[in-house]
Amino acid sequence: MSVRRSELGDNLLLLTDSYKITHWQQYPPNTSNVYSYFESRGGKFPEVLFFGLQYLLKRYLEGVVVTSEKIDEAEEIARLHLGDGKLFNRAGWEYIRDHCGGRLPVSIKAVPEGTVVPTHNVLITAENTDPNCYWLTNYLETLLVQTWYPTTVATLSLNMKRQFLGFLNDTGDPSLVDFKLHDFGFRGVSSVESAGMGGAAHLINFKGTDTIASLVFLRNYYHADMPGFSIPAAEHSTITSWGRENEAKAMENMLVKFPKGTVAVVSDSFNIFEACRDIWGGRLKDRVVHRDGTVVVRPDSGDPPAVVVKVLDILGERFGYHVNEKGYKVLFDKVRVIQGDGVDYEMTNKILSVMEACGWSADNIAFGMGGALLQKLNRDTQKFAFKCSSVVVDGVERDVYKQPVTDPGKNSKAGRLKLIVRDGGFETVQQRAPGVDQLAEVFRDGKLLRDYTLDEVRLRATEGLQKAIANVR
Repeated sequence: MSVRRSELGDNLLLLTDSYKITHWQQYPPNTSNVYSYFESRGGKFPEVLFFGLQYLLKRYLEGVVVTSEKIDEAEEIARLHLGDGKLFNRAGWEYIRDHCGGRLPVSIKAVPEGTVVPTHNVLITAENTDPNCYWLTNYLETLLVQTWYPTTVATLSLNMKRQFLGFLNDTGDPSLVDFKLHDFGFRGVSSVESAGMGGAAHLINFKGTDTIASLVFLRNYYHADMPGFSIPAAEHSTITSWGRENEAKAMENMLVKFPKGTVAVVSDSFNIFEACRDIWGGRLKDRVVHRDGTVVVRPDSGDPPAVVVKVLDILGERFGYHVNEKGYKVLFDKVRVIQGDGVDYEMTNKILSVMEACGWSADNIAFGMGGALLQKLNRDTQKFAFKCSSVVVDGVERDVYKQPVTDPGKNSKAGRLKLIVRDGGFETVQQRAPGVDQLAEVFRDGKLLRDYTLDEVRLRATEGLQKAIANVR
């Protein structure tokens, strides 16, 4: 009999690591409950912005996910992959199919999405709700841990926003921050799902993106209408296809075809400095000055801090500028700059620092960030881990933990946990300790219990950022 082959990701039984297929046989006899938690054990930033679990619950865990066809497929793969069909827990999955209606008997609690939480604190807990399914909790680890990705992108994006606000507060207008970082990352990620999930995480903090997958993601899973925005923009093919001798005509065409609003034009196809001085600030100057909108000049090569400042100097010379109340130069309002090459957290700080040293306000520039925003990170960026901390064996609850002598940084927490607010900050404690648990049950027995909107997530993220900035002061 042929076994049905599901599409990648459509069989929950296969969304785990190979070795977990055998773990049902490895727990102590008479185990009835396994309780585990997820945390950031440190990393690049001292706090994380929690986001993305809701998608994983809706996409993979909600509803009837265990059927006879999926059990047959998983058993066949386990037999061929591991060499022994008896290693697969067919009876366990059939129990879920027959006694749980194919819905997962598990309870998942989590901090509300968008919350900014210091590292080393519990973010998610999971445990089985049926004593016959003790093995299920950590079977789901592989999938639940993928929350690391949107949370890490959201955390990076949040810290970029914090960085920009620092420079804008010192040199310009902080109200411009929402469009200072534009997502260029779609082509640089490993999958369409990564683009959707990571791009959505960025849009918690900013509103500019060219990653359309993130818009679909947030509309489908977080009740958003239109979470991000973009503008007409040129790429090298649309400029260089005119020929080097017609570069000015290619740029003029952008002004003709897009007579209103903001438009971005890559300008380094041949000589960025001549383009700024002789084309934008020469041949096309009158068109730019009298156009109903802003032309954003995009350098795309060279040493970013040096190139950006030289471009600003040339545009300032050709179009003029004013000095704002904070003492920094701001270009004529029909001209701005976007830097999209070589951009990461460290580079934006270098560029903005050099600009400030040269008297230019951060108002003049926006950034496009691609692979460094959505791909140049991993689970260890914030050292995420999912660990068992409590089990029930023979009806007795016992604390579980690891404490490797070779690496104290990998010590895990013990017991059943909760996240409380103490002295204005978060703290992870045992469940029996005083304090109101900030973790909310979001999923139980196949049903989603909390359904957050993007607006709610953004509000929490903003409050968390403001609190973090205030604590530094």
